[in-house]
Amino acid sequence: MSKRELTARYGLFLAGLYIMASGIALTIKAGLGASSISCWPYVLSLKYPVSLGTFVFGLNVILIIGQMAILKHDFKKIQYLQIPISFLFSAFIDLSMLLFVSVVPESYPARCVVLLAGCLLTGLGISMEVTANVVMLSAEAFIQAVVIKSGKEFGYLKICFDVSCTLLAAVSSLLLLGGISGVREGTVAAAIFVGLFARFFLHMTPRLRKRLVRAVSR
Repeated sequence: MSKRELTARYGLFLAGLYIMASGIALTIKAGLGASSISCWPYVLSLKYPVSLGTFVFGLNVILIIGQMAILKHDFKKIQYLQIPISFLFSAFIDLSMLLFVSVVPESYPARCVVLLAGCLLTGLGISMEVTANVVMLSAEAFIQAVVIKSGKEFGYLKICFDVSCTLLAAVSSLLLLGGISGVREGTVAAAIFVGLFARFFLHMTPRLRKRLVRAVSR
């Protein structure tokens, strides 16, 4: 892989990272519940005077440490890139929350529209991350580490991971806030539609890859 192609791939990855963060922010602004991976940090941000992005970064660090504990000597050095990437992703989330501060849908249909827009952006960002194929985000990398050691299917473990995050958020909300916050029908909808949108955009991956190669070869 040439230096120009590698640069282009990282550029695509970073763009996808920002789009994904924007999607997560819009999903939360819809007020129908956060996505499974962000609902626990969101619940904590409702209780403590710390930004959502900061809690997301903390969760990612925990997942990186988990990978190191699971893989041990098989944890490759390139995976340390997850640390600055997680920091950047968290900063993108805080920036997106700030940019979307005026997005406050009042009616239920309007909330659903914002939620779908957030799911679409998140799915697009994920497809760009996969297409770039440079490094995985901490959540997916943690699941992949469990796949390597357990031999279980990635899809099955992804479902278990998402359900665990959602249950953790619900329990934390009950204990810290006295009720369920951040986990609603939008959490379930995000779990469904983000995957559908990501799959749709990934069908466009061959075209995107050809354009990427064509761009760096000029």
